[in-house]
Amino acid sequence: MASSILNVTFDCSDGERLARFWSGVTGWAWSKQEMPGNPFWVVGDPDGLATRLVFVEVPEPKVVKNRVHVDLVPDDGSSTGELDRIVDLGALIVDDRRGRAPGGWVVLADPEGNEFCLERA
Repeated sequence: MASSILNVTFDCSDGERLARFWSGVTGWAWSKQEMPGNPFWVVGDPDGLATRLVFVEVPEPKVVKNRVHVDLVPDDGSSTGELDRIVDLGALIVDDRRGRAPGGWVVLADPEGNEFCLERA
């Protein structure tokens, strides 16, 4: 017996804002899901072939580095072009490790400060 990952869930202050950001990053659709007392937003692959991203609003702010993060790889092979596109969507570069050892990636933060990495294609 085994389990599959259904979601990667982000606690946040503005679920719709983050869902829109991550929808732009992934190209996947976003939607609001109504659960009594606990609405949340989902960004998911329309073919259902990838793990969904879920955004749940919580009252407390993020205060420390993530213990888990998402690693991205560009679909078209151009990490420089993809980096520019993601920054234009609202991400901030936290640590550019493309020319360092160990390296080959860029650490970014989404609009609420959640870290993620863009890997070399």
